[in-house]
Amino acid sequence: MEMHLVLGGPFAAAEAERITTDQVELVGLFANYDDALHAWRGASQRTIDDAQMRYVIVPLHTLVGPMVGMDPVTA
Repeated sequence: MEMHLVLGGPFAAAEAERITTDQVELVGLFANYDDALHAWRGASQRTIDDAQMRYVIVPLHTLVGPMVGMDPVTA
C-alpha cells in the first residue's frame, strides 16, 4: 500500500522552505496518490490568494519501509 500524507501551512516568507510548526494543517492520510492529489488541489485552491500558504504531498511509503522479519514490539 502506498500511503500519502497531505499537509500544509503558512511559511515565514514566500521563498521560505519551512512551515510554521504551530500552524500545520493536516489535510489527511490517503491510500493512493490520486486521492492525495485531489485533496492537495482542494486545499491549495482554497488558499490560492495567500502566497504564504503551501501544501505538500508526502509519500510515506518511501520514507518508512515494512519491518520484514522484525518484532514490532522490540524494534
